[in-house]
Amino acid sequence: MSRRAVVTGGAGFLGSHLCERLLLEGYHVVCLDNFLTGSPANVEHLIGDPAFSLVRVDVTEYIHVPGPVDAVLHFASPASPIDYLQLPIETMKVGSVGTLHALGLAKEKGARFLLASTSETYGDPQVHPQPESYWGHVNPVGPRGVYDEAKRFSEALTMAYRRTHDVDTKIARIFNTHGPRMRPNDGRAIPAFAGQALAGKPITVAGDGSQTRSIIYVDDQIAGIVALLHSDLAGPVNIGNPYETSVLHLAQTVRKLAGSSSEIVFVPRPEDDPTVRQPDIALAREALGWEPKIDYEEGLQRTIDWFRDQLERGA
Repeated sequence: MSRRAVVTGGAGFLGSHLCERLLLEGYHVVCLDNFLTGSPANVEHLIGDPAFSLVRVDVTEYIHVPGPVDAVLHFASPASPIDYLQLPIETMKVGSVGTLHALGLAKEKGARFLLASTSETYGDPQVHPQPESYWGHVNPVGPRGVYDEAKRFSEALTMAYRRTHDVDTKIARIFNTHGPRMRPNDGRAIPAFAGQALAGKPITVAGDGSQTRSIIYVDDQIAGIVALLHSDLAGPVNIGNPYETSVLHLAQTVRKLAGSSSEIVFVPRPEDDPTVRQPDIALAREALGWEPKIDYEEGLQRTIDWFRDQLERGA
């Protein structure tokens, strides 16, 4: 009998790619989403697959999935600054009550549980690069705290279910991911830079652009998550690309790959914007045999090409 997976937030950017990959792995996939930041369009191409089902549900209300379930992957959450700053309470609720419900489903079904956590649990780090053993440097009362602390709480709750109820849990700490199906206006650097470069508008870089990020193409990210799901590792595990670049260099690279002559302009940095970000992926390399395979510029080119296609279609 085929394995069955439930993906919360499955119509989001990452969730939709995860649903695709799990179908390829032979799973029947139940995609749960309330479309707060996700969209049915992200999984429209999967609707005809008899192994896929899409259910509109708010995981902070209740989750009921009839029949057996082998894996619950909790990806529901606003994940970009523009979303969680506009939806602070919803972000906190899905990280707390939503995680409680997703873990409850895994416990009820005897299913494996994987939490999509984030590099934002490290906050504005004082340790660089960031290993999983680092506890982080987060401002709990700052505007970004609604996302950072929601994910930190969800990690703690996941471990509580592991220790108290013996649920087989996994925690993936996801670093800046990009690729097709990102929303052009989601407020993240790459969609903003790509959209501005393709439209010939000024590219807006926060601060002086010296702050660093480590970006990973979505196919590599999903491969790491699936490797963790199928492993005996509980985590947390950093799933990211250790190649570190400044935000200014990222803007310059996007401009070059887009064939744009847009000028780069500087705007104020958001409050609590991390100064550095770089994953230590020694654990993923050793325990999962995983590391990113897609080159920095190749991944960016794929993402830019997708945004260009969307613009040409008027999407």
